Amino acid sequence: MERAIGGADWPSAAGGRAPARAEPSTSGTPARIRTVTVRLDRRALRGWHIRLLDHLGQRPDHRIRVAWVDHAEGLPPNAELLFRLEAAIHGLPRPGLATAAEPVALAPYEAIPDGEEPRGSDADLVLDLSGSPAEPGSEPAWRLDYDGMPGEAGLLAALFTHGAPVAALRGPDGKPVAMGRLGAESHTVMLAAFEGYLARTITLILAALDGAASTELPDGAGAPLQPAIAYDLGGLGARRRAAGGLARQIARRLYALCFHGPHWRVGWRRIVGPDLIDLRRHPEGGWQVLPDDGRRFYADPFAIARDGAVTLFVEEFDYRRGKGVIAAVGFGADGPRGRPEPVLELETHLSYPFVFEADGQVWMIPESHASGTVDLYRATDFPRGWVHEAVLLDGVVAGDATLLQHGGRWWMFATVRAGGGSYSDTLHLWHAPHFRGPWTPHRHNPVLIDIGSARAAGPIVARDGGLIRPVQDCRQGYGAALGLARILRLDEEAYAQQVETRLCPGAAWPGTRLHMLSAAGGFEFIDGSHRARARLPG
Repeated sequence: MERAIGGADWPSAAGGRAPARAEPSTSGTPARIRTVTVRLDRRALRGWHIRLLDHLGQRPDHRIRVAWVDHAEGLPPNAELLFRLEAAIHGLPRPGLATAAEPVALAPYEAIPDGEEPRGSDADLVLDLSGSPAEPGSEPAWRLDYDGMPGEAGLLAALFTHGAPVAALRGPDGKPVAMGRLGAESHTVMLAAFEGYLARTITLILAALDGAASTELPDGAGAPLQPAIAYDLGGLGARRRAAGGLARQIARRLYALCFHGPHWRVGWRRIVGPDLIDLRRHPEGGWQVLPDDGRRFYADPFAIARDGAVTLFVEEFDYRRGKGVIAAVGFGADGPRGRPEPVLELETHLSYPFVFEADGQVWMIPESHASGTVDLYRATDFPRGWVHEAVLLDGVVAGDATLLQHGGRWWMFATVRAGGGSYSDTLHLWHAPHFRGPWTPHRHNPVLIDIGSARAAGPIVARDGGLIRPVQDCRQGYGAALGLARILRLDEEAYAQQVETRLCPGAAWPGTRLHMLSAAGGFEFIDGSHRARARLPG
């Protein structure tokens, strides 16, 4: 179960309590300045270190110092070759968070002379990002690991092993001061995944410094997950053998080619007996597939029952146009009446058509993260004729905005991509007196960093006096599995949920992905993908 996010004190590097973040003084006494020493390996400085220091340097209540080390074990040399090749093949922008940087980039920050260790009297906190193990007699520090393996090499090794590693900042006693199960949109392009995790690592570190991070995460059954501590990795020889293994994995990836891509499809069925939330498994009869012509796919099903009829809204992605539009199709007793027809198209890609009825009208909040806004549309000629009604949020890259009316207020759930990173691992909440707004961000955003349960997978369902939130489990890649999470607490002070069920593709839904869940008017819908030869535009 996720810990309810609230005001908490966090262990300091020395094992006590971290100094509270300085608040503006009202008595005329200057606010206390917190000294943070960041320990870095000058041979392995990267773009994400620069971005983190930039964030820290903007805090007037923090004094930032840099301590250089030269003895850490970094990434294998062929990692940069892999990153450059992937950037060229996939058109990824560089420089980025994984790009090597020169120490001169940190010239604006106070530097501790080489060979001089920061002492407790000099620093409130030592943040060691060098990837090196603790040395006898060195100053206690917070250190970063991924699945218990230190530094960037630990992160890349975890990505090659299984993806979705747990990142932890630990004090000298090995206990976490912050944890998050991070995520990325792609696990097949290592550069994209690596930079996604680095961006979210920055989020985790900043949350830890603010005392707003969680120190435990649930596994699939809700039990606390505590990665093993493996900083010493059996000594220097073992660390180098591990680096050699990572270098071999990188070499294999350098020669790997991808010939097939995912083809998404929507499954549907008439509900006879319990639905998927009550079953907690695929139905015995399986699912029927909404047909497509092979030149497009359908995904993100949202159903609404109105005036005795069921209408299904989907993302329609035409390979020739290279972007998504919102399409709709009516359902009768025997299934779809024709094929989905476009009802909303913009210059930007559209998906996740969250459709709901309120104030006697039908509304839609489609995802269009490229616009940097969350927009509300109103139906003037349902299911066609949508007009832009309002901008609900501005200046935010939000994914899969989902509304819920609860406790006398409206709530918006969305995953936010801030400073790069994954679109799927960081849950933010907003609340408002009306669905039009004004929307107020939750005081503890992000309320959850978890690639296994942050991102929405459809509308929230009231069941047996509780609330069940379908979530995307992206630990094995985007939309890999469908989770059912029970909301345990939702108010202005805290949020908590517990994942109770994880559903995967199988005999009843063949393929590689199970992504969303929606139901209305006696029909139930899911979506996912299977492997198919990649379609080329034209």
